[in-house]
Amino acid sequence: DTTKYGYDNKEKFIECFYSVKLKDFNYPTFERWHDETNSTHLATRTKNDIYKLLKTILNYATAWHEFSFAKVYPKMYNFNDPNEFPKEQLFFTYEEFKQFLSVETDIKWIGIFEILYYCGLRKGELKGLTWKDIYFDKKVLSVNKQITQRNNRVKFEFSDTKTKDSRRIVPITKVLLNDLKMLYEQDKKEYYGFNDDFFVVSDAKPIADSNIYLRRTKLATLAGLKVIRIHD
Repeated sequence: DTTKYGYDNKEKFIECFYSVKLKDFNYPTFERWHDETNSTHLATRTKNDIYKLLKTILNYATAWHEFSFAKVYPKMYNFNDPNEFPKEQLFFTYEEFKQFLSVETDIKWIGIFEILYYCGLRKGELKGLTWKDIYFDKKVLSVNKQITQRNNRVKFEFSDTKTKDSRRIVPITKVLLNDLKMLYEQDKKEYYGFNDDFFVVSDAKPIADSNIYLRRTKLATLAGLKVIRIHD
């Protein structure tokens, strides 16, 4: 579902090809598109992801409909910006993470960032985590589904994890285990009709991406730390 979401977002950048017959696809057509796409403010990596989608479509035409692009393929090329600095993968040291959490008092938000930090869950996996995925007796949690960017609090559905290998059992640290127990008891008292199908980091409906981003930025700023990506 996440991959499909990405394709849908990239599709508008190849719409100029809709009027082009596959048999007429040639290098000038490609170069014109390449120049137009290169003039946008998209990151180089995003441009190359769009280029990859274009090649995927051409490869499908070759494999299933016997079209040949042998004259065009050797001339096609990636996007490259020598002046663009690659995004550095950032992280919090353990001391920085403790400093980050020191300015947070809400046990719900403490639990959210501890799950991300200690268990290494992706954002969608974090959002999809329900209480029936938490095994307090075994001190583990089960990652078996996610809530993707397609979803919101009004309309949502579970999707499978990004890959089959992403379905996994993750050990829970002692600190996180204690905080999850506190959060579970709090949610039982706070939410009417509470049950184990409720979301760990929200209520009966999934948390919004924007809320996670805003809280991350607020805490990092208050703690005097750099703002890192949720994925980092």
